[in-house]
Amino acid sequence: MEADDPHPAIRRIESAVARIERAATARAFAADSLARRHAALRARMEEAVAVLDELIAREGKD
Repeated sequence: MEADDPHPAIRRIESAVARIERAATARAFAADSLARRHAALRARMEEAVAVLDELIAREGKD
């Protein structure tokens, strides 16, 4: 006769798999968030460098 309750080892394995899946999801979210922040910072730095280049170019014309 088979019990309705799975073996304790199977429950532990399933719990471990669930924890690993949650950790992987959290890590993927953190990596995506970091990538988006990096892209935003890079865009702002490119804008700042372009403004500085423009100011330097104007200074040379005066």
